Amino acid sequence: MAESSDRHWSQDMALRYDELLGPTVFQPFAEDLAGRVAEHRPSTVLEVAAGSGRLTRELLRSLPPHTEVVATDLNPGMVVLGARLCPEATWQVAAAGQLPFGDHSFDLLVCQFGVMFFPDKSAAWADFARVTRPGGLVLVTTWTDAREHAYADALVHAVEDVCGEDPPTFVVRVPHGYHDVDELTAGAEAAGLTEVRVHPVTLQGHAESVAAVGRGFATGTPLAAELAARGDLDEAAERIAEGMVRQLGPGPVSLPMTALVIEGRA
Repeated sequence: MAESSDRHWSQDMALRYDELLGPTVFQPFAEDLAGRVAEHRPSTVLEVAAGSGRLTRELLRSLPPHTEVVATDLNPGMVVLGARLCPEATWQVAAAGQLPFGDHSFDLLVCQFGVMFFPDKSAAWADFARVTRPGGLVLVTTWTDAREHAYADALVHAVEDVCGEDPPTFVVRVPHGYHDVDELTAGAEAAGLTEVRVHPVTLQGHAESVAAVGRGFATGTPLAAELAARGDLDEAAERIAEGMVRQLGPGPVSLPMTALVIEGRA
């Protein structure tokens, strides 16, 4: 179970997350996932753990104008930012596992890179199945091992260099810590989802500035709390950014990132 600090984003962190990490790390998968959603022509879509709304924006671009898109996130800072950046969607604060919607409320549920953060994943999967209409689709993405994500792998090494023998473990433990295919399949099926499939997707993440991506990881995610507990956050962020540049170059670069797409029918 992740600690609460692993799941908390302040509003300032949310902005750094969106501006520094969003274009490189999340945008390629948002475009891919929105295309998968659009293929099914849903009338109502629920996005869980929508974050700053990268996927939300792509959903609204990809779907017909009459489609209802509801976006939720546990963190109020993310909801405030997401609603400002994507006012066409309906936004509200909500926790996976305690979604404030009736049974069978949505044609399709989608969750991009959020399930890793849920403290009770079984409850989240069950809630996904509950709020999706019978026959409706649930689409979830999660990162694979950090070594299969060029930016995350460089980040892990940079953090180890900066922090020495007791480096923060957030990156490998949480965002890149829930990728066992058997575990994912079992979680979805135990919730009642059928036709469950898990398949890898590798996309290129383009970064104009590797240093900016490093600062985004260090200051725009819960990694910041672990770094701040060890000393000056700004100094650590700059050293991590420098370490990533030494490994990947200053940019522009395009590097591979692998995720898993899990889909199942309610």
